[in-house]
Amino acid sequence: MDLNLRKAILANVSGNSREELESTILEAIQSGEEKMLPGLGVLFEIIWQQSDEKDKDEMLEALSSGLE
Repeated sequence: MDLNLRKAILANVSGNSREELESTILEAIQSGEEKMLPGLGVLFEIIWQQSDEKDKDEMLEALSSGLE
């Protein structure tokens, strides 16, 4: 069985409103379920690809601070 997880995740959230995307992210974080991590990773990949260098630097700073 050939399952492309990235495509499945993108198909699942394509066309969602901002509110629906926020709900998806919050639910994934609050549930703490390991199975949600790939979906968050795909969403982060989209954010990263759409960000300019300033935004990437801010994300890295926030991540670095959060890991201290």
